[in-house]
Amino acid sequence: MGISVKLEVFEGPLDLLLHLLEKNKVNIYDIPIVEITNQYMEYIQEMQRQDLNIMSEFLVMAATLLDIKSKMLLPKHAEEEDEEEVDPRAELVQQLLEYKMYKCISYELKDLQMDAERSMFKGPTIPEEVAAYEEPIDVKELIGDMTLKKLNAIFQSVMAKQENKIDPIRSKFGKIEKEEVSLNDKMLYLEAYAAQHKSFSFRSLLEEQCSKMEVIVTFLAVLELMKTGKITIFQEKTFDDIQIESKLAA
Repeated sequence: MGISVKLEVFEGPLDLLLHLLEKNKVNIYDIPIVEITNQYMEYIQEMQRQDLNIMSEFLVMAATLLDIKSKMLLPKHAEEEDEEEVDPRAELVQQLLEYKMYKCISYELKDLQMDAERSMFKGPTIPEEVAAYEEPIDVKELIGDMTLKKLNAIFQSVMAKQENKIDPIRSKFGKIEKEEVSLNDKMLYLEAYAAQHKSFSFRSLLEEQCSKMEVIVTFLAVLELMKTGKITIFQEKTFDDIQIESKLAA
């Protein structure tokens, strides 16, 4: 039975073999090598006028099929029957499975490409009001050579002192909790304090607080007033105490 196909339909000899297997509806693990080889050779005969560079790939596969066909048709000797039988089609089956896998992957990639071609992407844009925004206060100018790491180091040391003040016995007694200080209240307190003191110690300010909560809120209040530019901090020498300079003092 002859077949009439064109070379350009197939991408190579493995592609042609897959076509023949699907056309004949045969199991890839149990290839009827005689029938498939005959059909393959019929196709090769129709390629006489095609490009020889392309023909060479199909001729190599034809030689492989003929070799497998001859091995399967030759009678087996008695000593060979005792040995473990190796299917001469095994290597070809492996090649076909790998080719089929890559072919399926190529279809998936092609579908993704087609989906991407139907998608529109908007370039990043920044609104004019956002691009024109400037920070009202230069934070670097406010803190100078100070860093939040140094401020945090002082904060942690003060917190440790607050922990040491706790009486291990009396701390277990019941007590009436004071109303917690809000950040707004502490900022008002700090503004009033800064209005009366031109310069004061950051550490001393924290140590004057009565509880751990007040220390935390005071620390946050200092950061907020720095952000608004009402106070600045500086350190004259390395390891010196950090000083707060008020811009509210008369």
